[in-house]
Order: sequence, then C-alpha cells, then structure tokens
Amino acid sequence: MEHLFRLDKKVAIVTGGYGHLGSAIARGLVEMGATVIVAAPNKAKYEKQFSDEEKKSIKFCELNILSDDSIKTCFETVSKNFDAIDILVNNAITLKSGIPASVSRGDWNYSLDGVTNSLNSCIKYVIPYMENKNGKIVNISSMYGMVSPDFKVYDDYPQFFNSAQYGAAKAAVIQLTRYYSNYLASKKIRVNCITPGPFPSEAVQKEKGFIDLLEKKVPLKRIGVPNDLKGVAILLSSDASGFITGQNIIVDGGWTIV
Repeated sequence: MEHLFRLDKKVAIVTGGYGHLGSAIARGLVEMGATVIVAAPNKAKYEKQFSDEEKKSIKFCELNILSDDSIKTCFETVSKNFDAIDILVNNAITLKSGIPASVSRGDWNYSLDGVTNSLNSCIKYVIPYMENKNGKIVNISSMYGMVSPDFKVYDDYPQFFNSAQYGAAKAAVIQLTRYYSNYLASKKIRVNCITPGPFPSEAVQKEKGFIDLLEKKVPLKRIGVPNDLKGVAILLSSDASGFITGQNIIVDGGWTIV
C-alpha cells in the first residue's frame, strides 16, 4: 500500500514553504520522495529554516504572490530546471489585520488580493504545466473560512484578533477549490483543500493564557502542530487520493463540529 503514497520523481511547489505550516508540508512531501521547491519572497528565511542536507531535496524559487509576473516567472523557472510541476500547494498568504472598524477599503482589498486573488493566479498559471499530466493542486484554507471566531477568546488578547477579511478570503478558497476541481477535471488535474484549525505559531504559543483558551475550545484538548498536516498533504498529493477531487479536509481537532 505504501506505493500509493510515494512521490518519487515528483516535483512539488509549496508557496510560503518556509513558514510555520508550509515547512512541515514541504518536509512531508520530501519524506515520500518528492523534490520540493519553496516558492517565497525571502531566500534568507529559506536558508535558515532548512538544513544543508534538506536543501538537497528542498530548493528555493523567488515568488511574490501579489505579482502575476513573479508567479509566471517562478513557474517557468521550476519547469525549466526540473522538467515538471506535478504538485502545487497554495499555502502562502499576505494580509492586513484589524478589528472591522479599523480596516480600510484598501486594507480589505489588499488582504483579499494576498489570500484569494493570489491563489487564483497561482492556479491559473500552473495549469499549462499540469494539463493531462495528473497534476494535483492543494489549497490551504482555515477553520475561519467555515465558522465565525469565538470573539471571547480575544477579549484579553486583542493582538491575536481574527479579522473579517481573513475569514472571507479563506471561505473563498474553499469555493475556488470546488470550482477548479470541476473546471479542471477534464484536464486530469485534481484540486482539493486542507482546512487547518488552531495552529498558532511558535511566537503566539508564548502566550500560554491564549493557548489555554484555544485548547479548551478543541474537543481533542490541544492545539494543532505542523506535523499534523503532513499526512493529509501527502494523501492529496499522491495517487492514494486518485478518486478525490473538490474536497475540503478539515484538520482542526474537532473545532468545527461543536
């Protein structure tokens, strides 16, 4: 059965692949045999995140998700250097946060551009490299694209407040997954989505009181750790999910079921 999950000779792009969640996804794909290209704007962060040994299988390509030209150039470079793009994980985002009253129209539009529009562009420009080659696209959404935040959680921790534009944009990611899974089915490209629950960064985890509040909300009574995403990312990137498309797999410890 293991061969169904193997990714030998596959080339995967993980946008934002040196971050809290992206680096775990990148490492998971490599563990199954893939060559992974971290597509992101800051090479110094890539250099710091991965060891010299890891860099044999995890490469870097400069990418600004707010620029269509940058997206096209990165994908062209990867295809030229590695002869294929078999998997695309749309993980990177950029946004401006704040409570609704403080969010300007410009902040709102910037956030939707950095979460939803950029993902749409990545899908659009990867299609020619995947068409009729059994390509896999994996989008990363959020539990707040499915449910409203519990605002009481933020009463004593306003610095972590979850903004309206984030949830709206991540909800759109789930719908784009459905749309493109249908649109690209005839081109033999599968599109699925992973929706993480509470996966606070290491910096946020230093606020123990906030983490306690999150854990109380989760039926499994713990926060998510990046390695919790490895299995589902491998599943959706491999032949083990050969008859799965248009689906949203929620990895939230049960947050959205209560």
